[in-house]
Amino acid sequence: MIPAAFDYHAPTTLADALALMSRLGSDAKLLAGGHSLLPMMKLRFANPEHLIDLNRIDALRGIREDGNTVVVGAMTVENDLITSPILQARVPLLCEAARLIADPQVRSRGTIGGDIAHGDPGNDHPALAIALDATLVLVGPNGTRSVPADGFFLGTYMTQMAEDEILTELHFPALEAGAGCAYEKLKRKTGDWATAGAAVVMRMKGGVVDSVRIALTNVGPTALRANDAEDALRGKPLDDASIDAAVAAARAICDPQDDLRGDIAYKTAMAGEMVRRALRKAASRCH
Repeated sequence: MIPAAFDYHAPTTLADALALMSRLGSDAKLLAGGHSLLPMMKLRFANPEHLIDLNRIDALRGIREDGNTVVVGAMTVENDLITSPILQARVPLLCEAARLIADPQVRSRGTIGGDIAHGDPGNDHPALAIALDATLVLVGPNGTRSVPADGFFLGTYMTQMAEDEILTELHFPALEAGAGCAYEKLKRKTGDWATAGAAVVMRMKGGVVDSVRIALTNVGPTALRANDAEDALRGKPLDDASIDAAVAAARAICDPQDDLRGDIAYKTAMAGEMVRRALRKAASRCH
């Protein structure tokens, strides 16, 4: 449980961090909250020769509004998501879901950007970012690029982020007037990853589902966008029949692994149940 030796770097600007990454190359790893990387280092699953700590770069923190977009710095911690008046008013799903992540001690250090950049399908923010139609801002030696969260996750611990890039910001469209949202997560105990989870953002119009986005946590090699489940709902009343169809479509894309949280059949069934609960909760919040 002791990591291999490494050199520690603590830049205070984004430019300094990028310069270090360019100079050190694949021998370096970025350190955000550390709750994913440090355990891997202790078990020798990760053995970077250099750690670049982003915690002293103040420009990577904070929550602000930019027109109809809410901009969240990648180094913003979970507790700040929970207490942000901006998020509570404009993207309340982030506040609600952050309360379900780990425990207060972890939430005081764990960052939204670290959660997403790590690419772990068990993390909560990937599915949330997909359901909320977020855009991720990546900065590297060749400049800045913006990547939709839907498509950013390529596999377990694999994302579109290049080795020499840093995730700096997340852009969330403010929820449309009348929209409802929910995140339902089944876990064994406080602080655990999801056995299965479902994030839903939807809007009703004229008694039918006008728009809906559904994403699943920890039932595949990445967070999953449930496109067929959305198609089963769009333009239809949210009744038992349409919900059953959406649940069946969501279950069909699940590809979980057997582990201590359950076998494949159980996890798949629970993913469907989380979708059902999240749809009903989100619908109850539409107005």
